[in-house]
Amino acid sequence: MITIYHNPRCKKSRAGLEYLKNKGVEFTIREYLKEPLTEEELKDLLVKLNKKPLEMIRTQEAVYKQNFKGKEFTDDEWIKIIVENPKLLKRPIVVKDNKAVWGDPAENIEELFK
Repeated sequence: MITIYHNPRCKKSRAGLEYLKNKGVEFTIREYLKEPLTEEELKDLLVKLNKKPLEMIRTQEAVYKQNFKGKEFTDDEWIKIIVENPKLLKRPIVVKDNKAVWGDPAENIEELFK
């Protein structure tokens, strides 16, 4: 099963969604701003991405600049911060089985099909 963690207001996320549609594969969409991730789900996603939480933070977001820029946090603290502020999570993220990729650019998604 393929899942895309998607924000329909994001151009890059829409490009990832279009990539999957053009690929002709079945997938589910999770609008993570409407249905936020739990800490456990985010931890699982980070393992599949092989990324640290800080690597998946959108540093250009106002909430990041106002509240978190220049501050030190542990991985667990970053996970809590992302769960509480889901806009901070880079998007789209596409998961297939036990592997995930950040779909920016959308061509990164092809890694899941190799």
